[in-house]
Amino acid sequence: MTLHFFAGIVGWGAVGIGLWSTWIQFQRIQRQGHEGVSLATWVLFLFMGLFWITYGVTRRSPEIIMGSLIVFPLQIAIVARLEPFRHVRVLGRSFGYFALLCVAPVLIWGWIGGLIGTGIAMTINRGPQIVELIRHADASGVSVASWVWGATGSAMWVFFYFSGRLWGALAATAFAGLANVTIAGLARWRHGQALAARAARAARERDVALI
Repeated sequence: MTLHFFAGIVGWGAVGIGLWSTWIQFQRIQRQGHEGVSLATWVLFLFMGLFWITYGVTRRSPEIIMGSLIVFPLQIAIVARLEPFRHVRVLGRSFGYFALLCVAPVLIWGWIGGLIGTGIAMTINRGPQIVELIRHADASGVSVASWVWGATGSAMWVFFYFSGRLWGALAATAFAGLANVTIAGLARWRHGQALAARAARAARERDVALI
């Protein structure tokens, strides 16, 4: 088995994991609501998906194309549930970040500039979700499993890009993967707090019932 063939398997595996992790988050919002989920983060996912699809076309890589294309409908569904048109400023800022960090560098410096900018954007776009988890105790809508799988997918993409010597794409994905791990850790912490609070409340109710 050649490295190229194995990298292709890993790439398609990353496509599948990306779809699975997005589906988990979508299902979580369906069941628990969207408390703690950042609109800015998911809007930027949509915009940057367009970047990666275009990049994949230029590289003639079906794995890169499908990595974003296959999750696009689910991302749209998640954004729709976050009531985006009630937050026009968030939409405007998100588009501004995308244009400044992804589109403009490609036009000025080519794909290497765009990939560097996208690496910055992919890290920044996780920032609102990180801030949301730090500021608000209610993170019931955020799926830990989704972000853990997302980090796993990022690691697989890093290997895929390494095998193809796509250093700009590798760096961009590595930084995003670290941010995914941070979000998963914060969400797990918040869920643990909520579980402890429910247990304490149940204990108090039992004590009152015994009086």
